[in-house]
Amino acid sequence: MTKRLYYDRPELLEFDSVVASAGAAEGSRPAVILRETAFYPTSGGQIHDTGWLTLNGSERLRVTEVADTEDGKVVHYLEAPAPPLAGAAVHGSIDPERRRDHMQQHSGQHVLSAAFINLYQMPTVSFHMGKFDDYCSIDLETPSVSPEQIIAAEKRANEIVFENRAVRIRYVTRPEAEKLGLRKLPPAERDELRLIEIADFDLSACGGTHVGASGQIGSILLRKAEKARQGMRVEFVCGGRAVRMARRDFSALSEAAALFSAQLWDVPDQIRKSVEEGKVLRKQRDEALDQLAESMALASLHDQAEKNGRKIVVRAFSDRDIGFAKLFAQKVTRAGAAIALVASTFDPAGFVFAQTPAQAPGSTIDMTALLKQVLSPVGGRGGGSRDFAQGGFPGGGNIKGNINVERLLQQAADTIGA
Repeated sequence: MTKRLYYDRPELLEFDSVVASAGAAEGSRPAVILRETAFYPTSGGQIHDTGWLTLNGSERLRVTEVADTEDGKVVHYLEAPAPPLAGAAVHGSIDPERRRDHMQQHSGQHVLSAAFINLYQMPTVSFHMGKFDDYCSIDLETPSVSPEQIIAAEKRANEIVFENRAVRIRYVTRPEAEKLGLRKLPPAERDELRLIEIADFDLSACGGTHVGASGQIGSILLRKAEKARQGMRVEFVCGGRAVRMARRDFSALSEAAALFSAQLWDVPDQIRKSVEEGKVLRKQRDEALDQLAESMALASLHDQAEKNGRKIVVRAFSDRDIGFAKLFAQKVTRAGAAIALVASTFDPAGFVFAQTPAQAPGSTIDMTALLKQVLSPVGGRGGGSRDFAQGGFPGGGNIKGNINVERLLQQAADTIGA
């Protein structure tokens, strides 16, 4: 079993040790197990440390991942051609910025979880620590959490941070822990529990790395809350990560404000105004297209002679998409007894074959069968119903070999005797 130096000294960033065993671990990655280590392995919602192992005072090996084994050992995965031999003396160095970030996020989570208990009796059921430039989250056992509750919990958590309360580590037996009123008692797996105590505010069993005083968390910023499988998920960031996130958000908001020629605080109103204007414009556009399609359909029908009690309209659009072609076909077939053989060569190309529903059984052609008959030989596909079918070519192509869209439409028209 590896001796874990971070248990008692989470601030420890440099240490000396000896390689207990070495070899190619999972995925043939070089890896070592040390006699003792200050590297934290991924566990308890907290992600692993990274850093370096130095051999002979000069050879520096990058530690890229750290993981637990089932028998209590800590595996250090290395960016190296081969691991050092068992028995080799090594000097470990933890990436200080990453360790500090993890201590801030994990300690901030303890404070935040305690704040939700303290104010609203909402227990935390899980914790996730995102990567360096990502958010962290807790899942609360509650059906909902209001914006007002989010603000109040954030305020209370930051009060604890600003008071710079002591954060202590202590060890107790499980029977002792059961009497101390822990925020959450872990499963009965160990006789001795490591407790993290934030003075006069929170007491919780935890194996992670934490700050020595709440002020070192820096600040706690809650970002959003959403439904999750276990209740409500609250996203947050702490310390330096909160500053980076706030800077990123501010930069994005400033850019948006510049685009609107507005103040930062006016951006939401400007966006709402733009959304409403967009809805009006889309409605006007749709109405105009509907009127255009109807006018073009009536004009096309007027130019066509009636054969066998119906008119057949053949039309290929080069400047209108398949949506307009579909609308045009619908207008043609609703204006009277007619068949519409329509295509769009506007990327991606597509076909619409439609007809006015039959007034008497057996008086119409199967549009889906006709479309497949025309497209299948040249690699096209399509489907639909007897009165309406739509299709095209895989990848949006509009020419297969020497056959183009207009030729295919004419072939369909010839098939039905237009």
